[in-house]
Amino acid sequence: MLRAPGYLRALVFSALLGIPVSLVAFGFLAGLHELEHLLWADLPEALGRHSPPWWWPLPLLLIAGLVVGLVATHLRGAGGHIPASGLHGGGTAPATLPGVLIAAVASLPLGAVLGPEAPLIALGGGLALLFRDLARAPATPQSTALLSAAGAAAAIAAIFGNPLIAAVLLIEVAGVGGPQLIAVMLPALLSSGVGALVFTGFGRWTGLETGSLALPLPEPPARLDVGDVVWSVLMAVCIGVLLHAVIAGGRLAAAFVAARTLSRTVLCAVAAGGCAALYAVITDRSPVEVASSGQATLATMASDPHAWGVGALLAVVVLKAAAYALCLGSLRGGPVFPALFLGAAAGLLLSPLPGFGVVPAVAAGLAAAAATALRLPVSSIVLVVLLLGSTETIPVVILSAVVAFVTTELLPVGRSTPTPAKTGPSSPAAGADRTTEA
Repeated sequence: MLRAPGYLRALVFSALLGIPVSLVAFGFLAGLHELEHLLWADLPEALGRHSPPWWWPLPLLLIAGLVVGLVATHLRGAGGHIPASGLHGGGTAPATLPGVLIAAVASLPLGAVLGPEAPLIALGGGLALLFRDLARAPATPQSTALLSAAGAAAAIAAIFGNPLIAAVLLIEVAGVGGPQLIAVMLPALLSSGVGALVFTGFGRWTGLETGSLALPLPEPPARLDVGDVVWSVLMAVCIGVLLHAVIAGGRLAAAFVAARTLSRTVLCAVAAGGCAALYAVITDRSPVEVASSGQATLATMASDPHAWGVGALLAVVVLKAAAYALCLGSLRGGPVFPALFLGAAAGLLLSPLPGFGVVPAVAAGLAAAAATALRLPVSSIVLVVLLLGSTETIPVVILSAVVAFVTTELLPVGRSTPTPAKTGPSSPAAGADRTTEA
């Protein structure tokens, strides 16, 4: 296969494709960031406020719901797949890209509790197929799958800042390796995680060394204790149950919206804004901590975890989870970053438990939340390890991801996410515009 002329041409085309797709993805993300900063920082400051007032999310999410509802009912592709159905691979028809971009720009900067990864995957895959059509290359099923995955990977690498996680994520999202891939990987992941704990603990107990490929760091790494492992496993079960319920709520919201798309999209969006407003009222903190993806707030939380009291952490977990479920079923975006935020907040909330360190708690929470929301354990582990930039927490990251994933798989699936009733005035959406079970 590697020596086939068609495959070699596809490799060259994919390499060239990465340049324009990455530039477009960079511009898309930069535009979203600038617009979000304008709406949530510059405008409140222009009104003489240091932070957005409590009511600020309500009009913004009203506009978001109205625009997304109009896109879903009038444009081909319905603005992309419903986030409650999980991530999908590339293959987005180029004709649906305008709706995807409009829905994403209307949702993400205006406070939707969603991330940009799903629109990026659609954008990268759609642009890849568009460039193939412009080049008049053969449109075979194999080339469609290969190029759309390559374009999606080039785009998704922009948000995660690492090509490795993009490749691993697309392997699992696209189902490369067949449905048995996860079944084969779970025992290997679990065994390696337990083995790392035993190996590390035995070496510490005996004082013997076997050599290591790890580079010396200027700061001493955090050591895992028995309490870290036990609490991480128990917390992973709890996070798995919590986020499974949140995603099930997102599917219920999607079914609710499907009956009367425009009016009920607006209703769900405003209700999500109400969650952010209620949080600001009861905690006297910024409503943006509940609204939006949580990517920026997650960085702030990680850098200064002691700035969050127990009441604020409990409120942000409950109200952001509720807003997340509403946005999963009504607006457009991806499920990754709000789930990561909820996992980190839950870990920070439970870190005062006896023998539970802050760093292992946050690491385990991130891994459990990512595995539950994505249903992609390998990608979740790689993502969290790259986010943390430390190898010391890898054992609890693996255990938490596997435990949360298995917990989620054992729970009832619930109803499937409905396809939007109307995808365009003249023709149905292409295959990638349909939503399926994650």
